[in-house]
Amino acid sequence: MKDKFLGIERWTTGVSMVAACLMLVIASALGVFQIVTRFVLEQPAEWSEILIRVSLIWMVFLGIPMAFRQGAMVSVDVLYRWSSPRLRRVLDAVVALAALALMLVILWWGWDYAMRGRVQSMAGLESLSMVWAYLALPVGSVFCLFGIAGNFLDPKRLELETAQ
Repeated sequence: MKDKFLGIERWTTGVSMVAACLMLVIASALGVFQIVTRFVLEQPAEWSEILIRVSLIWMVFLGIPMAFRQGAMVSVDVLYRWSSPRLRRVLDAVVALAALALMLVILWWGWDYAMRGRVQSMAGLESLSMVWAYLALPVGSVFCLFGIAGNFLDPKRLELETAQ
């Protein structure tokens, strides 16, 4: 059961990371496009700025699950290093529960915010609803739930291994 869940988690985290990388590519390409249209062609494209912003928001929320999975989120390393193996597992559980609670709050309120944003339109892209920008919160949270659970079941502490 644990191996099946970790397989699903590996797949979901991989999908979110590929999507986050794609969002970075989109933001970069639109940034170059915006520079060319503004300074070379002297015809700025207003719509590209909002799409850059939205793609960066999506990139962050889709990249967070990998950080959770690798144990690279902000932590207090000193307490963990000074603890016994048994206390470390308790700390892992407390951190995982706190992170899960935070992601559930973001999921709940992010979904609510996205549904309220259906009636808003993006400045410069009036044909697109703001729901597409706000959906980054609940979608990223769902991916994070898998990453948090995966890190609890199969801990990785990459930041501790490379710390000075």
